Amino acid sequence: MSDQEDRTGGSRRRPGARPGGGPARGSARGGGGPARGAYGRPQKPALKLQTTTLWYYPSQQYSDQPMGLPGYEGRTPAWVIWNLLERYTREGDLVVDPFCGGGTTLDVARDQKRRALGYDLRPMREDIFKADARELPLEDQKADFVFMDPPYSTHIDYSEDPRCIGKLSAFDDGYFEAMEQTFAEADRVLRDRRYFALYVSDSFEKKKGFVPIGARLAEQLRQRFRIVDHIAVVRGNRKLEKPAFHTAAAEGNFYLRGFQHLIIAKKER
Repeated sequence: MSDQEDRTGGSRRRPGARPGGGPARGSARGGGGPARGAYGRPQKPALKLQTTTLWYYPSQQYSDQPMGLPGYEGRTPAWVIWNLLERYTREGDLVVDPFCGGGTTLDVARDQKRRALGYDLRPMREDIFKADARELPLEDQKADFVFMDPPYSTHIDYSEDPRCIGKLSAFDDGYFEAMEQTFAEADRVLRDRRYFALYVSDSFEKKKGFVPIGARLAEQLRQRFRIVDHIAVVRGNRKLEKPAFHTAAAEGNFYLRGFQHLIIAKKER
């Protein structure tokens, strides 16, 4: 076990889903209508494994205690990571997130009794290490599971660091070349016969058009890993509900991004 793992291991538990797939604390447990918590507020529905290739849950969070920094822009839905770790990891496994952002992966992994390491060019918490996803300070074949939620072109300003992949436009090949380097690094640190998941969205820009980021990255991944499945995750974005966005999409003859790609792969040598 490395010094990094000692600092970020599974000793810190946060309220949420119980190990083994049981419902989160405070979740609805069935019966007639949603359960009610303090002050009569409806509670989140019980977590369960998603069993189709269309995933949906009505909240970013699955517990009353937030997983990841609240308000972090571009935060990964905690329930997506919960589903992945329930299927593809075991208690004690080492989960690695090279684009750790607000730390959601770390919190969910520890809640499920997995060890966790997070890296980012702009660490937002002291338990996230500063590193480029293309050059991780981690030994070969150390990880049991790698999860990536990288920038989707230049839509969010994540960092002032010039190495930030979020500064690369998906309309240029440089973005896909950089992502290929992150895949090579994930391949290096991942143990044989273990799993990798990529969570990403396509990109549309006015006057430039559409880039099928998910399809292009899936093909790149296929050159290194065996693709297990390709899932559409419904985006729970309140902006999509605003009439002005729908009016603009209709008048401009473009589509609002209503889902994310979740590509699951397995390393086989």
